[in-house]
This record gives sequence, structure tokens and C-alpha cells, in this order.
Amino acid sequence: MKEAAYCQALCKDKVLCQLCPHQCCIAPEGRGRCKVRHNRHGALYTDNYGVISGIALDPMEKKPLYHFYPGAQVLSVGSQGCNLACGFCQNWESVQGSLPTTIITAQELSALAISLRERGNCGVAFTYTEPLMWYEFVLAAAPLVQEEGMKTVLVTNGFVEAQPWRELLEHIDAVNIDLKAFSEDFYQRHCAGRLLPVQQAIAAAVDKCHVEVT
Repeated sequence: MKEAAYCQALCKDKVLCQLCPHQCCIAPEGRGRCKVRHNRHGALYTDNYGVISGIALDPMEKKPLYHFYPGAQVLSVGSQGCNLACGFCQNWESVQGSLPTTIITAQELSALAISLRERGNCGVAFTYTEPLMWYEFVLAAAPLVQEEGMKTVLVTNGFVEAQPWRELLEHIDAVNIDLKAFSEDFYQRHCAGRLLPVQQAIAAAVDKCHVEVT
């Protein structure tokens, strides 16, 4: 558990989470839509800091990234939580916290990535579940990976506010953004989200790193 970034204290110990466009107003001891950011005594905390529900050395093409280090392996890690609610989710067990987890520090993750270089590993991919809901940990780990000359990859739904997105992109080398549909109605009915913030996130990322869209 770690105090969360991008939030604002409100009256009566409520907090406003400003990480994603839902802008959840969270009552004391309540949680946001992502289920992993909660109000503890008037302060916002993230429950999944350093929590890993999936880890593997994957082909880069599995992310899927086809024009970024093709043929390379990438250490892939995922946690819990998501700010969308897609009826077709492939990773819902991890998202809901149904799978076993382990704890890792940002330093340990970076060291593990380095130790796998001889097996073709080129960096770390934050993937499987929604890494934007793992924001504080990704923001801590990604710079450490880059400092070792390795690459950072983000596989995300792109449903995020502009400022935290820009801050995170400073430490990301490649993103794959999962564009669920080109329809606002589809996003609202099937994903409990909105299309425009995702489009804006894609446009912002193009100016900062390698981008592919699924």
C-alpha cells in the first residue's frame, strides 16, 4: 500500500482521484472504479503497489508490438485493477484479484530484467492487466530500467488524464494502446468508458515514444 498520486482532498474526508477520466469521488473507506485505489482516513492510497499477479519472459510480438525490437524477449509483469469494465476482458481474474500474487520492489524488478539479458531480454513490459492502475509502481520502476540501458513498454487501454499520462511517457519507450472501438456508444455500453480520452492519449504518445494501436 502506498499513498496515491493525482488526487485532491475534499470536505468530509472525501477524496477526488484525478488519475483517469472517471474522476472518482471516493468516500472514506470507499474505492474507485478500479478497485485498487481507496480512501483511507481522508487520503488516497493504492493497494497494488509492487503487487504482481503475472510475470513471464515473453516475445515482444505477444504484447503485441511488431515494429519495436522484433524478435526480442521482454520481461512482462502485471498487477491488479482496471478502470474499464469490458464485457470481453481476457484477464478478468487478474483484474479482480482472483489469482495468487507476489510482492516485488522496483529495484528488484530492474535487477531481474538485467539478469535476463543473456536470454534475449531487452527490458520490462507493464502488461496483462491495466498498468495505468499500477501507476505509482510503474513510475518508480520504469526509470530504473531505463538507467540500465533497457527498454520500457506499456500495454494499456489509454484511458487516462493528460497530466499523469505525460509524466509517465517521459519514462516509456514504447506503448501499445488497445483501442476498443471507434464508437463512443460502444465504449459506454461495453467498457464503461469514453472514446475521446483514449484518442487523446494516442495522439500525445505519438510525440513521445514508439506507438502501436491494437
